[in-house]
Amino acid sequence: MLDVKDVVAGYLAGSRVLDGFSMSIKKGEVVALLGRNGMGKTTFLKALMGHVAVTQGSMQFDGQEIVGKRPYEIARMGMGYVPQGRDIFGDFTVEENLRMGLLGHPGMSKDIPDWAFDLFPILRERRSQRGGSMSGGQQQQLAIVRALIGKPKLLLLDEPSEGIQPSIVQEIGRVLSRIAKEQGLTILLVEQNMELVLGMAQRCLFMENGHIVYETDQVQALRDDPTPIHKYLSV
Repeated sequence: MLDVKDVVAGYLAGSRVLDGFSMSIKKGEVVALLGRNGMGKTTFLKALMGHVAVTQGSMQFDGQEIVGKRPYEIARMGMGYVPQGRDIFGDFTVEENLRMGLLGHPGMSKDIPDWAFDLFPILRERRSQRGGSMSGGQQQQLAIVRALIGKPKLLLLDEPSEGIQPSIVQEIGRVLSRIAKEQGLTILLVEQNMELVLGMAQRCLFMENGHIVYETDQVQALRDDPTPIHKYLSV
């Protein structure tokens, strides 16, 4: 599904926020990318989506090289992205925001499918409400559905629990886990909330200084032995 090898990327000429970054994800996996602030997690997601230039290395998605492709081309290949801070259109209604999620996918019906509102029923109730007037949790639910409405193969989530009340975080985790299990959606999750990570992820990758330094598929064992969490996440 996703194969990344020796990637170097940054925001300024010569900078190496990602410095020899390599990782892979199999179809249907839910993988968490973890690390302290400033280690390059968000930069990696932006590089995947074509928002940050990759100067070295390879990123293959579904067998196709995506380095150098434009964001809309990557989205049409089947990559969905929910950025940190949600990035919804505050002056648009819920329905208008969801229609924006369909615009980048020529050939898809422009009608919002019923299942989009079934994921988080509060959005059906608020479909005529402006996005900017909703709570942070509802905005996050909207951003997630907007990304899912394009039927991505891989969903990138950047800190989806940030600033959201625990009950909504739990609901988001349940919905995404169900979609991953029932529909085979592949998910790459950048997150600081370890309860959400432990509830969703099948594999954890720990990042420092622009590359992966530790990984484990024994995710539940981290509850009993949180040594990697303390080592790579504690300030």
